This record gives sequence, C-alpha cells and structure tokens, in this order.
Amino acid sequence: MPETGLLLQMLVLLVVIGGFAGVLAGLLGVGGGIVLVPAFFYAFQTLGYDGPQLMQVCLATSLATIIVTSVRSVLSHNKKGAVDWDILRTWAPGIALGAVLGMFVAASLRSVTLQALFGVLGIIIGLYMGFGRAEWRLGQAMPKGVKRAVLSPAMGFLSVLMGIGGGSFGVPLMSLFNTPIHRAVATAAGFGVIIAVPAVLGFLFVAIEGAPPYTVGAVNLAAFAVVVCMTLITTPYGVRLAHAMDPKPLKRIFAVFLTLVALNMLRKVMGL
Repeated sequence: MPETGLLLQMLVLLVVIGGFAGVLAGLLGVGGGIVLVPAFFYAFQTLGYDGPQLMQVCLATSLATIIVTSVRSVLSHNKKGAVDWDILRTWAPGIALGAVLGMFVAASLRSVTLQALFGVLGIIIGLYMGFGRAEWRLGQAMPKGVKRAVLSPAMGFLSVLMGIGGGSFGVPLMSLFNTPIHRAVATAAGFGVIIAVPAVLGFLFVAIEGAPPYTVGAVNLAAFAVVVCMTLITTPYGVRLAHAMDPKPLKRIFAVFLTLVALNMLRKVMGL
C-alpha cells in the first residue's frame, strides 16, 4: 500500500478535481469525465499503479461518477425547463447501444491504446471548443432516420472510449443542428446518464490485473466516492452559472487546457 502521506495528498487532489469537474458538468456541458480520466490516470500512476489496464479503471470510474453528476445536472436543468425530452427519448436507444459496444471494445484494448485514443479525440474536442463558431450549422433540426441511427451510437461509442458523458460530443452536435446552447447543455446531461449506466454495468464485470485498492471490476470505489461527494455539491453551481453568464471565454480557456492535457497524454504514449 502507498504511504499515508501520499494517500492524503491524492485525497486532497481528488477533492479539488471532483469539485472542478462538477462545475464544468453544469457550466460548459462538457462533462466532468474530460477532466477526471487524465486526473485519475496521473493520480493512480503516482501511487504506483501503472498496469496495462490502468486506463480501463480510469474510464470506468469516470463513467460511474458521471451517472450521479448527470442525474443531478439534468434534474437541475429540468427545473428551468431547459431539457429537450423528445431528443433524449429518440436518441437514447442508439446512444445506449453505442455505449455497450464501446465498453466491450475498451475492455479489450491495452491502456496505451486507450491513452492514444483519448489524446487524439481530446485534441479534436479542444480545437472545436476553441475555434468552433456558434453560427456553424449542418441543419435546422436534429437528424432523424438513417442519420440519427448512425450518429447516436457513434456518440455513445466514442464517449465510452474516452470515459466521458455526452456533453463533449452532444453539445457541439446539437448546436450544429440549430439547438439553442442552453437547451443543448441541459439535454446533453441526459445523454451522460444514457451512456454511463450500461457502460458501468459492463465494466463491473471486467477483470483488471494490478488494479488500485478498492476496485470492483474496473470501477475504483474510493475515487468514485470522493469525486461524487464533490460533484453533488458543485454541479448545481455550474448550472446556475450556465444560465447567468456567457460561457464562451471560459470555453476557450478550457479548450487550451484540454488540448495541453491531450497532448501530454500522447507524449506519454510515445515515451517522450
């Protein structure tokens, strides 16, 4: 077991990370997972747990926290009448299917491959957040039929491979199809629940070699408990801020931060 002092340092770090992730989930609609996955990875690595399946633990634990965070977030947004339940209802089956497929693929990959995927997709999300324009449109309404049948599972699949909720892909997608930003952020919180629940249920039955203490399947219960406690406190504050201010400047700052985190993940993959 790691030294008590190191464990306490990691506890403090997880408290701060959890609080920050909760605010982001409510404010920017990107979901806390985009912060939690690299944070868990570096925390567990520092504690000496760097096995070939470490990223599976990070993804699964992040998704477990997203269940709680997203439920709290969507309920808070719903009180303000911002959630589009028709989009949630019609997109849910495809997203859930993609999430299950993503879980099976993630469970079969090595940690280094998942790091590379997180890095590449993180850079793409960061660039969109930094340079994307609100007036960009691919259509005037959310896709139906074949387009929805393709896009909904793709969203669930890619989200699980990154260990994130639906915000990072869902908010840009809904915005590109003419959904107002506040409604997109609120509805994306619901995507997070649809993605995380089936994926986490699957990850609970994945055997992890050399996992950190208090890990069931691929979910680390200690990190889950600490982060959930903080996100339950801070997510509603993010929701209030989202309805009270323009988050564009914060998104650009976060885009730079995310791009740097993703690049650092790729640097580790290449052994630099």
